[in-house]
Amino acid sequence: MQCQPGETKTQPQSIPVGGEPAINLERPRLQNSNAPQFLSLQVLPGRGMNLFQIRAFVPAQGEISLISSPSLEEAAKRLAGGADDPYRNESFKLGGAILVPYANRVRGKLSADGKTLETEIAGKPVTLPANWSGKNPGAERHAIHGMIHDAKFEDVKVTNNADESHVEGTLHAGNFGGRWFSSADVNIRTLVRDTSVEMEVTVKNVGQEALPLGVGWHPYFAIPSGDRRQARLHVPAAGRVLVNNYDDVFPTGKIVPTAGTTYDFTAPAGAPLETQFLDESFIDLQRKADGSVVTEVIDPASDYGLRIVAVSKQVRAIQIYSPPDKSFIAIEPQFNLGDPYGKQWGKTNTGMVNVPPGDSVTYQVRLELFQPSQNGRSK
Repeated sequence: MQCQPGETKTQPQSIPVGGEPAINLERPRLQNSNAPQFLSLQVLPGRGMNLFQIRAFVPAQGEISLISSPSLEEAAKRLAGGADDPYRNESFKLGGAILVPYANRVRGKLSADGKTLETEIAGKPVTLPANWSGKNPGAERHAIHGMIHDAKFEDVKVTNNADESHVEGTLHAGNFGGRWFSSADVNIRTLVRDTSVEMEVTVKNVGQEALPLGVGWHPYFAIPSGDRRQARLHVPAAGRVLVNNYDDVFPTGKIVPTAGTTYDFTAPAGAPLETQFLDESFIDLQRKADGSVVTEVIDPASDYGLRIVAVSKQVRAIQIYSPPDKSFIAIEPQFNLGDPYGKQWGKTNTGMVNVPPGDSVTYQVRLELFQPSQNGRSK
């Protein structure tokens, strides 16, 4: 069936991913406009509502994919959850995984079998999956990126109208299999409009005790031209967290200024990525009057700009991951810093939110497209 102007169509994909069909939201191309426009997005309810792909019209490129992801067929294979992926880590290696109840790394004492670790969260003992380690021999195993990697969301609903299309679903996470505190309901709502894509992650404490909470998002944004050297990054951050090395990437608790260094991306037009490796937690963020933080990736060769607006005031850090031999950049707004309860932080506010019983907190991000040549940001 052909879409008429102002209509949308929604097609669950025939290939299940994580045991549930992907949801595809599509909007018609505006034929009377040559402005950048979002056209579609794909969400994986069977894999933690991963915002797997976004497609858009960009004047200099035509219709392109904004997230560095494989095909759905390949994703279905990689996310099948076999013996080679016991912790379901493949979920945050592609698309745009949502990270709950903590983003980034958490360290602790490893169990004898190497599968879990014991640590303290908000002064209380917990046992977390030891689902990650660096590649170097003897690298310390630790927990990373939360515990909804393979969660299947329920009550998935799709709504279409003339202005937007959105999908939402709920996870009754409880205490995350006995590994966390209190009891949580996680609702994720993702929408696409012609001019924006928005995602809201609302976590409600439905238990009887305080809920320590960190939330993040892990999207791999493509550089359309494939030329990373000339792509530019804008991050309004005055500080950067030092890590022990780029294999473990454990925070040392030391924060250094970005000004006058190769990690200074604060200029309105950003700075070129060139060949610099990045796996950085940027903090001391400059906020707009409404409390939001705006990060941008700019690809002058494609006259392409993507604005990532962290709407939630609780976002404390912007994690940037971009290897020089890849044509993507992961831009990850996060509530919390890495290893947020580690002793190295002292009295530093590491961004974890304590949600009282009956209350909720919302993580919200918005994406916008722009043309650098029209905004004076290509240099």
